[in-house]
Amino acid sequence: MPHPALLAHDLVRSLGGRRVLDGISLTASPGHRIGLIGENGVGKSTLLLVLAGVDEPDAGSVIRPPDLGFLHQEMPYDTDTTIAAVLDEALREAREDLAELDRLGEELARVPAGDPGHQALLDAYGKRLEQAQDRESWDADRRAAQVLDGLGLGAFGHDRTLGSLSGGQRGRLALAALLVRRPSALLLDEPTNHLDDGAAAFVEEQLRGLPGTVVVASHDRAFLDAVCTDLIDLDPAVDGPVRYGGNYSAYLSRKRAERERWERRYAEEQEELAALRRSASVTAHRVAPDRGPTDNEKMGYGHRSGRVQQQISRRVRNATRRLAELERAQVAEPPRPLRFAAPGELVAPSEEEAPPLVSLRDVRVPGRLALEGLKVSATDRLLVTGGNGAGKSTLLAVLAGRLAAEGEVRRRAGLTVGLLDQDTVVEQGGRTVRDTYEAALGTARAEKVPLSSLGLLHEADLGKPVGHLSVGQRRRLALALLVARPPQLLLLDEPTNHLSPRLCDELEEALGTGPGAIVVASHDRWLRRRWRGREVRLGAGREVPRAPVDQAMRRRN
Repeated sequence: MPHPALLAHDLVRSLGGRRVLDGISLTASPGHRIGLIGENGVGKSTLLLVLAGVDEPDAGSVIRPPDLGFLHQEMPYDTDTTIAAVLDEALREAREDLAELDRLGEELARVPAGDPGHQALLDAYGKRLEQAQDRESWDADRRAAQVLDGLGLGAFGHDRTLGSLSGGQRGRLALAALLVRRPSALLLDEPTNHLDDGAAAFVEEQLRGLPGTVVVASHDRAFLDAVCTDLIDLDPAVDGPVRYGGNYSAYLSRKRAERERWERRYAEEQEELAALRRSASVTAHRVAPDRGPTDNEKMGYGHRSGRVQQQISRRVRNATRRLAELERAQVAEPPRPLRFAAPGELVAPSEEEAPPLVSLRDVRVPGRLALEGLKVSATDRLLVTGGNGAGKSTLLAVLAGRLAAEGEVRRRAGLTVGLLDQDTVVEQGGRTVRDTYEAALGTARAEKVPLSSLGLLHEADLGKPVGHLSVGQRRRLALALLVARPPQLLLLDEPTNHLSPRLCDELEEALGTGPGAIVVASHDRWLRRRWRGREVRLGAGREVPRAPVDQAMRRRN
């Protein structure tokens, strides 16, 4: 049985006086898995809510399959509902298929082939059989057990209530219920949140095996790369959202090529503009210097001089006209990608024989961290990995000197350290973003590295009080302060949280060129797979070998 497509036409939705969706159209055909990407606030979640029918658009229309499934942020069940009840609901359609096939089979056995009702029964049986095959209804119970195991819920008793589960566990159960159901269209909002590597890989495999449509909003670049057949970039563009065929790697290649064309066109136009400005400013005197006529020129000098002046005048007019046209329609300068602005006072990264910035030996934080030894050199690129509770954030706090630890901790004298916490604490929340940035850096530094040039916060947000920012925006401001004046030792705890894929890519690129040493703790699979510096895996108690690279992490395509 062919699966129906999910269709949206000219969707418009305004929230809080701001138009979040502005004429968006979408065709999601069976077999296509479409990723929605873009900055926070561009409308990814709003679009999913409208597509699901949970929210109504102000204008436009949606045609959706009747069995569409949507991953809600909260499960539509009471806290005293059991896991068994959630699974029963997820298996209901498959069990109805099998029960109906049994009933129709019994009817067909009773109704002779020549009876007028036989053909109608046969048609109904065939339609239900196709539906059961699409849903793999015969395999539903085994699939339910497999999905629960894959999402780390297999050991949970089915009599447990939702109220006894953590928020992350409830989210995984909601995702499991949808994967068990196998609806013909599936809408997912950040499905890999709260998933470890194994569970995320399991979900990717399950989604690739679905015959219907998947539309997913995600910041998880590894997930987008593994699952998606198409990506829609919802970031504002002249012609509206842009759809790219292929996975995240294909999208990156296209974006790089677009960027290179943009930079090349901009450079060529600036070169032409400079030449036109020179031409427009040329005077007759500069082109034909004033000189007296020779004796044999006296008869024709005035005539020839007039022709030269006419040629010069025409040339200047043409250059001026072309200059005005080009200045009106010139290509905007490509935005500068995120880069660490070296303050100039840092020691150049060439002191391999110097003592390490920080040296740890037999360090213990009871119940949180145990580490035999670690040295961070002046140009290190160190990735800290490990499961939840392994002590990644604790290690960064010890390196920063914010947390006392047992054992030996040595720091180079005068060491400057910056730490990006997972939880950004707001001080003086009534001060604007722009004023906070200037107060932290000083006027001279803030003018040298304008906050707007970093691309971490929208221009419209710079006048807002810091206390009114979202969690993600506050982290971006904290990151901006570190980027604008990087310390000798930069510590980043889950730096890609709350960043769009584009900013994550820029940050990842910037890590390789930033001054000083950089230590990153991250669960981001895309960043971890591409890391080319050292890696320390907590819990394993050892350093993980990595291929050597020139003191930096480089991109691998």
